[in-house]
Amino acid sequence: MAITPRDPVTTLAGTAAASASHGRRRLAVLQAALAAALLAPGSALAGPPFRTDDPEPVDYGHWEVYGFSTATQIRGDTSGILPGLEVNYGAAPDLQLHLIAPLAFDQPSGGGWQSGYGDTELGMKYRFVQEDAKGWRPMVGIFPLLEAPTGDAERGLGAGHAREFLPVWLQKSFGGWQTYGGGGYWINPGAGNKNYWFAGWQLQRQITEQLALGGEIFHQTADSAGASDSTGFNLGGIFDITEHHHLLFSAGRGLENATESNEFSYYVAYQLTF
Repeated sequence: MAITPRDPVTTLAGTAAASASHGRRRLAVLQAALAAALLAPGSALAGPPFRTDDPEPVDYGHWEVYGFSTATQIRGDTSGILPGLEVNYGAAPDLQLHLIAPLAFDQPSGGGWQSGYGDTELGMKYRFVQEDAKGWRPMVGIFPLLEAPTGDAERGLGAGHAREFLPVWLQKSFGGWQTYGGGGYWINPGAGNKNYWFAGWQLQRQITEQLALGGEIFHQTADSAGASDSTGFNLGGIFDITEHHHLLFSAGRGLENATESNEFSYYVAYQLTF
């Protein structure tokens, strides 16, 4: 079979066009994966099973251990953690140490499944105001987080940069009701990224001795150039199997710009306390 020689100019132009197209697609996938990772309820910030957190630390000398999965779907991409390990320890009165070690995954539409170790989350929760059980004073605390860039950003499994979250959280209980919320500022370096704000509020009701159900609404400002603000909600609950064994679950979606922020998300976990 005869082989027709290629025009070198056409060949170079075609190669350059293909390379540019591949580069644009790769960048879009990475941006989508990062957006999903930032919005996944169990990653980056988490008051299981919600994205909004509370100021109450684990009791001194006690542990909380979670085995969990979480994911967020946006247009063109689904990413999350399957599985993940979260460990909280009451290191001192009113002080909790925090770690999340995730096995991340990313599945862009039309692309291959990627999985591997993701970004490690480290934090320290400190309560500096205790709730007045008979009055209106809420519990208040801080929970700074560091997202260490241990995941492979080229495969959509990490942000590629260290990120920090600096929030303040409040909580108040009224009989069988509990509500908490607040927010803070994300420091989000990297080309095309922007620092941004996150705020959320949760309301929960103790339905039975074993079951609590609740919901949250949250808002986040744009985290990158060309991105939009996003608002969303989750509904979920906690079921106490025994004193030390618990199931946590939630699911929700975006209410604003959902296709680029959160078409659907979920969180499910088993929690051991001791």
